[in-house]
Amino acid sequence: MTPFGAKVRVYRAERKLTLKAMAADLQLSPAYLSSLEHGYRGRPSEALVVQICEYFNLIWDDYEEMHRLAALSHPKVTVDTSGLTATHTELANTLAEKVRDLSEQDAVAILARLRGDLF
Repeated sequence: MTPFGAKVRVYRAERKLTLKAMAADLQLSPAYLSSLEHGYRGRPSEALVVQICEYFNLIWDDYEEMHRLAALSHPKVTVDTSGLTATHTELANTLAEKVRDLSEQDAVAILARLRGDLF
């Protein structure tokens, strides 16, 4: 699941909307919307992010948050470490190998550290 897809699902649940109803309202196939929510599709287009924000009547911070989450929602990430140290390359490769083994709690902690939330 991607951050954007998870947030769309939260908004849908809060409004008690079925995936099928939302897809019909947005003129999308239910299969596409499901794939987007589950992270089987790549990053949504800017136009689709705007359409979804308007659909949920999002403004200000929520609107910006959806755009931020969309930018962070590519399920297949490429990390370019060319020109960096061997340690940076090892870090990127180790994370790629081990990310599936991390618990949610460990993923949250690592993400917080990388964001600078923790010291």
